[in-house]
Amino acid sequence: MRAALDRRLLVVVLALCVYGLAMVYSAGQTDVPSHAERAWIRQIGWMVIATVAGAAAFRMSFRLLEWAAPYLYGFGLCLLLLTLAIGTGAGTAASSKSWLAIGGIRIGQPVEMAKLGTILLLARYLSALRQPPATLRDLVMPGVITGVPVLLVMAQPDLGSAIVFVGILFSMLFWVGVKPSLLLLLASPVISLLLAADTRWWGAWILLLTVLLLIWRTYVSEGVFIWIVNSAMGVLAIMLWNRLKLYQQQRLISFLRPEADATRSGYQIIQSKVAIGSGGWFGNGWLHGPQKRLSFLPEQPTDFIFSVVGEEMGFVGVLVALGLFLSLFVIMVRIARRATESFSSLVVFGIIGLLFAHVFENVGMTISLMPITGIPLPFFSYGGSFVLACGIAMGLVFRVASDSRMSGYVDV
Repeated sequence: MRAALDRRLLVVVLALCVYGLAMVYSAGQTDVPSHAERAWIRQIGWMVIATVAGAAAFRMSFRLLEWAAPYLYGFGLCLLLLTLAIGTGAGTAASSKSWLAIGGIRIGQPVEMAKLGTILLLARYLSALRQPPATLRDLVMPGVITGVPVLLVMAQPDLGSAIVFVGILFSMLFWVGVKPSLLLLLASPVISLLLAADTRWWGAWILLLTVLLLIWRTYVSEGVFIWIVNSAMGVLAIMLWNRLKLYQQQRLISFLRPEADATRSGYQIIQSKVAIGSGGWFGNGWLHGPQKRLSFLPEQPTDFIFSVVGEEMGFVGVLVALGLFLSLFVIMVRIARRATESFSSLVVFGIIGLLFAHVFENVGMTISLMPITGIPLPFFSYGGSFVLACGIAMGLVFRVASDSRMSGYVDV
């Protein structure tokens, strides 16, 4: 088994795990009592479990996975429904229903398994097509496959995971060959919703969209539908805002103007930016971050672990971390390109979409480029469910790489 593993991928994954574990350990070393002091020990335990799960995934037949994809997807939806019924919250999102708990002890977030199930079913559906989707009508089924779990996680509510599902969908549609213009039309309602906060930007977007629909010569019915949906986003934005939980509204407000409530809703992002900015080029040194040691950083070992990296390891340490992630994605793209079957290739690229969405969201929220969504950073953030999901995902990637080498593809 060891000889069959992709060595480049193995080195990068191990480097990310070691780097992440070192930062989780550091996040628990504070001058005030902290619940994160022994988090690194629990993280090692989860890494061992994830490695075992990844080894099991590595040995699994992709033909069996393709056959079982609908059942795994359905199981993930059942877990999400169960979470809505009996789930609990945690941390700053105590009013949400994202965790399953037994006897008051949180055992995991089912959404992580639902993400993998969605990747498998999307890969099965898209790989069975004779040609890439060419119209919005062709995207209805992929949209439904992704939309159902999105609606369930939004009901928890969990905005961060909903964004990850969308990232998975768009990455897999891109990989299967959907035209960028069609992807833009698919994303247009979300763009319109985001711009609805400013009438001028929203009006300019509607005008641009109208011009693009005329230039691209879409079907009349599809063009009219897209235009109506985008126009309706202005009203829908107000309705959605009123349905958001108070803590979610505060997160969005603090994203736009953190200084407006520096001691409450804006506290997290302000402290994160102070920590990262204080790191300079080479950081304050491992274990010696002032913001971290005084526990000024919120959720240090989980949501804001990247802030600890910036504070203690500096700009150079941040570049190393991002460089490792970039290397991981480049290697995984190579594996997806050399996969022996369309299904396995799409699974790998779906995993790329999942990990990239997590990295983009987490890093973005620590530097105020994205709203705070409580999304973990792969291989760095402390946690059980996501570490386990990453272990299974990487086991599948290693299996695809091994199959391509066994089929005679020479790596150069």
